[in-house]
Amino acid sequence: MLPLWVAVVAVSALATPALGAGGQRRGAVKAWADAPNVVLVVSDSFDGRLTFYPGSQVVKLPFINFMKAQGTSFLNAYTNSPICCPSRAAMWSGLFTHLTESWNNFKGLDPNYTTWMDVMEKHGYRTQKFGKLDYISGHHSISNRVEAWTRDVAFLLRQEGRPMVNLVPKKTKVRVMEGDWKNTDRAVNWLRKEAINYTQPFVLYLGLNLPHPYPSPSSGENFGSSTFHTSLYWLKKVSYDAIKIPKWSPLSEMHPIDYYSSYTKNCTGKFTEKEIKDIRAFYYAMCAETDAMLGEIILALHQLDLLQKTIVIYTSDHGELAMEHRQFYKMSMYEASAHVPLLIMGPGIKTNLQVSNVVSLVDIYPTMLAAGEATTDSFRNYRKDPAIINDIAGIPLPQNLSGYSLLPLSSEMFKNERKFKNLHPPWILSEFHGCNVNASAYMLRTNQWKYIAYSDGASVLPQLFDLSSDPDELTNIATKFPEVTASLDQKLRSIINYPKVSASVHRYNKEQFIKWKQSIGQNYSNVIANLRWHQDWLKEPWKYENAIDQWLKIHSDP
Repeated sequence: MLPLWVAVVAVSALATPALGAGGQRRGAVKAWADAPNVVLVVSDSFDGRLTFYPGSQVVKLPFINFMKAQGTSFLNAYTNSPICCPSRAAMWSGLFTHLTESWNNFKGLDPNYTTWMDVMEKHGYRTQKFGKLDYISGHHSISNRVEAWTRDVAFLLRQEGRPMVNLVPKKTKVRVMEGDWKNTDRAVNWLRKEAINYTQPFVLYLGLNLPHPYPSPSSGENFGSSTFHTSLYWLKKVSYDAIKIPKWSPLSEMHPIDYYSSYTKNCTGKFTEKEIKDIRAFYYAMCAETDAMLGEIILALHQLDLLQKTIVIYTSDHGELAMEHRQFYKMSMYEASAHVPLLIMGPGIKTNLQVSNVVSLVDIYPTMLAAGEATTDSFRNYRKDPAIINDIAGIPLPQNLSGYSLLPLSSEMFKNERKFKNLHPPWILSEFHGCNVNASAYMLRTNQWKYIAYSDGASVLPQLFDLSSDPDELTNIATKFPEVTASLDQKLRSIINYPKVSASVHRYNKEQFIKWKQSIGQNYSNVIANLRWHQDWLKEPWKYENAIDQWLKIHSDP
């Protein structure tokens, strides 16, 4: 692999033709006659705030910076559900989580669901997928699904190992996450040996597991993923002095949902400042390794003379708390967990543009189809009516999509920004129904406000943050500004009947648990005791079994 700075300088110098009059690239005119290739790289657990200032100061991400300079970056992009499978289900379907009922990591899309890639293949694109997909039902551990189903039970159990770091003490160890590198190599080889020979355009997807934390076998036979693992090579990409130690509220003052999450994630104990800083440093180093894999794809496209013919999109399924709000992992509506990177570059995409509009992963579906025709002659002559702009050049979009094409915000085709400024609504919706959170959560994010409602909207206090004055989300002002809270809640209810959705999730959880319990018969007590919460459960097994029995009897309704 080329040294990163050499690689980036080389691509910067050669990949993008100089701009001509009016900002259009000289030499790009021929590309208008052909549909572009499309490459989507999706990592896991990448905090989107690292792609812009001041977060970008803490770790070197040369290829993300290259994409920022050569394309458009979205400063306020969000997951539609901050956990792997439901988030990816939203991205591949273009629908909000409650519409596909992708409630947890076990419940995603049906295997035969028609995704944007299926549509593109139907319309003549050659398609290929490598790496992590994780949008189909039936995957992840038994612990993961049982923890989600029983989140309403009146007990509190640690479900994860204590977050920790693990260092590979080799300054030359580049390929730490070998599985991701192997999939990156497969994608590069496909570009070199197959895609380069295609006469039709292609769409390539690469899914990375990094910078998701690694498994923690030291925590017992059944363990989660609480280890932040990297090498000295990547750790040197981190500016240690720039790492911010997050402020924590006292345990007694935490929002009840946050306390439950912190406890189940094994984060309520004492942590030294060094421990916290190390966890964050190792996480950032894992992000640097992720950036290098993205770079391998960009370099391959450049070396094959495909970069100018290809729209490249990079994003992530969710972020990583990395000890903010006394938590790691995701499953939260706080910025570190819900804010994702989103960068687009390629023919027809505006360069060095930062878009502040709120957008989300359901926008990927219509954007992929629009990108598939974004540089054709027919698209240049698009219809002027904003109401029908998404019906693009032979790849019509389903009418029920939750997302909106991002091209009006990022494409050179849409010069009159005022005409299209209202095409994407000024809000995004994110929802969560899985493990480590003991109530369904619903986030409405607007330009200034973040409003989070829970459960039925009455049994759990909501949260309101003014991100313009409180970017770290330390002060819940829901009771201080009741009119704003009421207005945002009314808007949220106009988008989703969240009390009704919460009731549906309650019923689903109970039904699924009963089916699972019946399926394991006499082994039930042994199996449930030895899931990821085994260290706590085995201290008082009858207490926890009785709590579940009580829940099954009285929790027919939310």
